[in-house]
Amino acid sequence: MIVMSQHPVGDTAADAVGGVAAEIDELVIAGRGYRSRLLVGTGKFSSHEAMRASLLASGAQIVTVALRRVDLDRAGAGDVLDFVPAGMTLLPNTSGAVDAGEAHRLARLGRAATGTGLVKLEVTPDPRTLAPDPIETLRAAELLVADGFTVLPYCSADPILARRLEEAGCATVMPLGSWIGSNRGLRTRDAIEAIVAGAGVPVVVDAGLGAPSDAAEAMEIGADAVLVNTAIAVADDPVRMARAFALATVAGRLGHLAGPAGASVGTGGATVASASSPLTGFLGALGAVAPAAPSASTAPSASSASTAPTASAAPRGGVGGGAG
Repeated sequence: MIVMSQHPVGDTAADAVGGVAAEIDELVIAGRGYRSRLLVGTGKFSSHEAMRASLLASGAQIVTVALRRVDLDRAGAGDVLDFVPAGMTLLPNTSGAVDAGEAHRLARLGRAATGTGLVKLEVTPDPRTLAPDPIETLRAAELLVADGFTVLPYCSADPILARRLEEAGCATVMPLGSWIGSNRGLRTRDAIEAIVAGAGVPVVVDAGLGAPSDAAEAMEIGADAVLVNTAIAVADDPVRMARAFALATVAGRLGHLAGPAGASVGTGGATVASASSPLTGFLGALGAVAPAAPSASTAPSASSASTAPTASAAPRGGVGGGAG
C-alpha cells in the first residue's frame, strides 16, 4: 500500500531541504551551480501527484524524464511535465535507445519539445539487464557533443570508459551502482572510487541505489551526486523516502568533506580495536600516587587476623553493616 506523508513541503523543490543543504558546497555541472546533490527520476510512481510531492520533498533541483513518456506535441492533458515543480532543471533522457543513432534522434526530439540542450544519455540494448552499451554510449556521446548538447552519460562503472567519455566532452559521467531498478546498492564501489580519483568532471552515481544508506555511502567515497528513482517511487511512503535520500546525500557529502578516519589495521591486515579513551597514562599516574601494597613481611599473621572483630561484632550502620 502506498502511503503519502502529510508533513508540509515547499512550493518549489529548493524549499524542502532548507538549511541542511546549505551546509555543503554546490554541485556544478556545465558551469551551473546546484544546491542539491540529489537528482531524482520520474518513473514508476503511482500517480503524477505522488511524483510531484516526492520531488518537492527531495529538495532536488534536477529531474530526469524519459522522452518516450513525454507528450512531444504537448497536445494532451496531464502530461508528466505538467507535474514537475517550478524551478527544477529538466534533464530529458534517451531511455529505450538501443544504439547511438537512436539516442541522437531521441535527444533532438527532446530538445525541440523542451527547449533544453541537456540530455541524460542512455543506450541500453539488452532489455534483461538494461546494462549500458559502452561502445554505443561513447559513439552517441561524440555525436551529441558535436551537435551542441550538454551530455550526462549513464555508463558502466569502468574507469577507462569514464575517461573516454570525459575526453569526448561529456559534462559528467554517471556510472551505475548496480543494475537499474535492482535496489541492490553500491555493488561497484571499488570501480567508482577509481573513477572518482581520475575524473575531471562530476561523478554522479546512477542506478541501483536502494536505500538512503547507499546514497550516503556513494557520497562518502567522493561521488559528486547521486540519481535515485525506483527506491523512492516504489517505497511505501515515497514522500518520506525522498526526504530520507535528501538527508542521506547531505550527510554523505559532509562526511566526505570532513575526512573520515581510516580503518585501524594490525599485523597481517587484521582489523584491530583502538580505544577512544586510552587508560594507559591514567593508570600510570594513578600508580604513582596510590599506596604501595603491603609486603609479605608486614602482612598480618594468621594469629593476629584471628583477633580482628567479626562482622557480627560491627555496630549497625557502621563500616561492617549493610545499612546506611
